[in-house]
Amino acid sequence: MSAKLAECHTSMRSPLPVLVIGNGPSGICLSYLLSGYTPYLIDKATHPNPMLQRKLEEFPNVPITQQDLEYLSEGLEGRSNSPVALLFDTLLRPDTDFLGDVESVLQWTKEPKRAVPHLVLGRGPPGGAWNAIEGSMITLSRGDWMGLPDLSFKDWMRTKKRNLRNDRSTAGDILNYYQYYVKNKRLENNFLSGAVVTSVMKISKDMENGIGSEPIWNNAEFKEEQNQDKSVFQVSGFIENDIGSMQKFCLYAENVVLATGTFDSPSWLGIQGEDLPFVSHQISALEEAVKFKKVHQESDPVLIIGAGLTAADAILLARHYNIPVIHAFRRRVNDPALIFNQLPHIMYPEYHKVHQMMKEQSVFQGGPYKGYTSLPEHHAVCFNDDMKCTFRDKNGQHTAFKVSMVFILIGSNPNLSFLPKNGTDLALDTEQPVNSKRNPLDIDPFTYECIQEKGLYAVGPLAGDYFVRFVQGGALAVASNLLKSKKRPP
Repeated sequence: MSAKLAECHTSMRSPLPVLVIGNGPSGICLSYLLSGYTPYLIDKATHPNPMLQRKLEEFPNVPITQQDLEYLSEGLEGRSNSPVALLFDTLLRPDTDFLGDVESVLQWTKEPKRAVPHLVLGRGPPGGAWNAIEGSMITLSRGDWMGLPDLSFKDWMRTKKRNLRNDRSTAGDILNYYQYYVKNKRLENNFLSGAVVTSVMKISKDMENGIGSEPIWNNAEFKEEQNQDKSVFQVSGFIENDIGSMQKFCLYAENVVLATGTFDSPSWLGIQGEDLPFVSHQISALEEAVKFKKVHQESDPVLIIGAGLTAADAILLARHYNIPVIHAFRRRVNDPALIFNQLPHIMYPEYHKVHQMMKEQSVFQGGPYKGYTSLPEHHAVCFNDDMKCTFRDKNGQHTAFKVSMVFILIGSNPNLSFLPKNGTDLALDTEQPVNSKRNPLDIDPFTYECIQEKGLYAVGPLAGDYFVRFVQGGALAVASNLLKSKKRPP
């Protein structure tokens, strides 16, 4: 049995206070906040937002986690729809949207009495989906926006004697930073890697008759009364080790936080032939094909479907190795909703180059970019065994293209198969599948607790927060709510 799993053995009568599913930036930040690290306003610090500054001065010696987050975040504006995300972001990075260099107005104090026992489960090592991203990929966000509380990413990069390109960094650097953060903040004991969750359900404590023994998590200070209904969450799954064997587990928790992101389940077009062996839905398949020379400059073109940044990354990768590309997408090249039309050219020159190719080298006209052809406003109809793909253009005309491989990179959906009905009962629209952009989970905006299930929380993309700088606000909201519900000793 895994030593850590044995150590955190729980029962219905003595459940773990908090169980976090997902060990990406959201899970790491939440673990930090639940480990006793407490944010206070720095003495004599001045925030550039005068309204927020006045509010912060009202209770300067009270931790931010113990204050009214709704009151503090009222009136804030920015690039997120979450008030608490905007609040935490502006406390950590004041004026950053205006490229300002105002230091954080927060200082962090380790206060063990405020710690909440918890466990963070992850399929792989800490870092979540960043473990699966090719290390040389350049991040969309500025490097300093990828940092977590109380450890500047830019300062960490300086210790590695590395510079940020256009204030951006590689995915490999980001992953190394997150794993260093867990070690540096001494959070390792809160993390269990190789854990695959297969079921989360709420059950009555009355179902058990003395199962299990007293766990180390039976913390007398954390006897909060929020589970008045005498129910707990049962979280089941298995642990995968390095030699491929599996060990089942069953844990009980008073609160469960969903921090699984949306990287798990790539979106499909739902057309004929999409399951053929030369069709893939992950950019990693292109990386592997290049590595083993399954595709090369003499092969038929690779077909890349999608108009997002992952599709652009695939195009850049193929172009780097002189592999011919056919690029198909449904939108017009000048559609304002296209991500390329929203990115500053100076900060994102490589994506600007892809957009330029999309406009200047279409199937309707020649252009200067040899080995690349764009198919704007084209819908894939089917894939055939002879490695041909049929498309329908905006006029209803059908055209077939011979390709070597197909990469459908049109986004991804969260994998919530461990929840009843795949979590649809928790979504804003309970009739539709959960989708981070179109149908996230329905949460309280100031606690991130699911409206339909008390004690269940969601952070990150599941709650509609996409960027690392903003997912931390969800962690703050959850930690604040749990800390406020924690009974203080007399």
